[in-house]
Amino acid sequence: MTHTIRRVIVPSLLGCALIVVAALPTAAQDCPELLGRWPYGPARTVAVSGSIAYVGSGTVLLVVDLSTPGSPQLLGDVILPDVVRGVFALGNHAYVADGASGLRVIDVSMPSAPVEVGILDTPGAAYGVAVAGSYAYVADGSSGLRVISIANPSSPAEVGFLDTPGSAQRVAVVGNHAYVADASQGLRVVSIANPSAPTEVGFLDTPGNAVGVAVSGSLAFIADLGSGLRIISVADPALPVEVGFFDTGCGAKDVAVDGSTALVADSFCDLRLIDIGDPAAPIEVGFLNTGTQALAVVAAAGLVYVADDYAGLVVADASTPSTPTVVGSYLTAGYSIEVASAAGLAYVGVAPSTLRVIDVSAPAAPVEVGTVATRDNPQDLALSGSYAFAAEISAGLEIFDLKTPTAPVPIGWLDTPGQARGVAVVGDYAYVADGDSGLRVVDVSAPGAPAEVGFVDTPGVAYAVIVDGGYAYVADADAGLRIIDVGDPTAPNEVGFLDTPGSANGVALIGDHALVADSYKGVRVIDVSVPSAPQEVGLYDEPFSAFDIAVAGDLAYVAGRAGGVLVLDISMPATPVFVGSYYTPGQAYNLTLDNGLVIVADHDAGLVVLGDCETSAFESFIPADEV
Repeated sequence: MTHTIRRVIVPSLLGCALIVVAALPTAAQDCPELLGRWPYGPARTVAVSGSIAYVGSGTVLLVVDLSTPGSPQLLGDVILPDVVRGVFALGNHAYVADGASGLRVIDVSMPSAPVEVGILDTPGAAYGVAVAGSYAYVADGSSGLRVISIANPSSPAEVGFLDTPGSAQRVAVVGNHAYVADASQGLRVVSIANPSAPTEVGFLDTPGNAVGVAVSGSLAFIADLGSGLRIISVADPALPVEVGFFDTGCGAKDVAVDGSTALVADSFCDLRLIDIGDPAAPIEVGFLNTGTQALAVVAAAGLVYVADDYAGLVVADASTPSTPTVVGSYLTAGYSIEVASAAGLAYVGVAPSTLRVIDVSAPAAPVEVGTVATRDNPQDLALSGSYAFAAEISAGLEIFDLKTPTAPVPIGWLDTPGQARGVAVVGDYAYVADGDSGLRVVDVSAPGAPAEVGFVDTPGVAYAVIVDGGYAYVADADAGLRIIDVGDPTAPNEVGFLDTPGSANGVALIGDHALVADSYKGVRVIDVSVPSAPQEVGLYDEPFSAFDIAVAGDLAYVAGRAGGVLVLDISMPATPVFVGSYYTPGQAYNLTLDNGLVIVADHDAGLVVLGDCETSAFESFIPADEV
């Protein structure tokens, strides 16, 4: 959350030459424009064929060599437009469920150089895929089950569909039936004897949300989120009956069957191994800590492969289910949650506990040039001089030497009492938004030995801070905007506040106005010309949630998580006007502005680089009836 402070005098309309337009010009509709992406993220899904694993990492399909299970090695990758949700590998092709971008067919005959050869943009969001014969069966979210001919992999064609009542998450195919995990609508059994006319023949509404499915013999195994593992007899496909269940503890995300053992990817409760020898009385016989959050699991050739969010691809030996062991892993990129940029380098705070350096000097082809471990997940970054300052939740403030910009070196640390979420640096002081411990003022004149010199315990949860003109402006979650006099950094004191209607997550300044990213209540414009009496004077609360905000010139750029990036004309701060937007493939958590670039930390989809919206490109957006 690196924000531009700009002290400007907004001209009055009188005496100003304005170009007035009544509708959005064409130029604005292309603004902001995508320039490039560094698209790597956490491990969400995995498929195995022979000695190759196919791992979804952000919007990338990784091809990983498993010939030495203890040391998986990357062979190649292919960048896709959306976050990889599911994958099925068969022969020389991998079939990818690519979210809003539908089914993607990848030629993997040369593992070191996988290439996309076919596309079918399904009407929903492709979450899962199974292949049988010359057909791919896609679990397409709200658009149900789609049946796609892949007789010609370079030209996939839909031949039939069934609009299931829920949201199709995963699909397994056995014989003439497809078994669909349909979220709130449980298990749907679909006859695919005629692929052009799939027909539901039976269903069972499980108690939770069916998000994973595996079929073995006459039993279907459902990963049912909070309701754990459900075991369903499908001996009569028209009349599925639950015969047993096991409460796994967290949230069952996926399931695979290996002999008499069900392997459940149970989110934050790791991998659970359930003996299903007696389906009516399943019992847990072992578990394996795979890292952070087990999201997907497959069993192949005597080994178990888990896509574990932070920890990447985990290879385990579960031949003795009571004592499974990790034998190898391949670490994926993780979640990009914060970014700051200078001189063509983007510094990206990544969970788990990493600071990555991405060269964006060629915006169309960002490339990682450095990385360093952090004490905790960086939530905010500030660059000042030759140092980077990271707010790292439970680890407080960490300081990195950037004398070699591509090789940050940790040199200082202060464990703040709260949860460090935001940081701003002015002169010899760092101002830390420290969660439930408010604002902490830290002397960083000796970067190797930071020391707290003052604090104000704000009433909310301090998420972000910006400092200008002797005042700190704190986005304090449910307690809104807090204004703190830091003229004497050793004796900060609150002088004013405004309780915004949402949850204040970010803040930027333009002239005498603070722009607050107020989560589900949009952007609030607050006159702070009198710090002791701030007043809301405008807002932009169209359907959009605002979590971070930065200003350049007369434009505000807002990170809206699932809503992507929004651009507002704030030449008249009291009346923000929509300029344009860009829906990123992940979740736009934070953003920064640097030399004409809008650089977005896109959570599970890496880094997105956009071109900014120059004032000259859209002229003025003041409606004609307001002049």
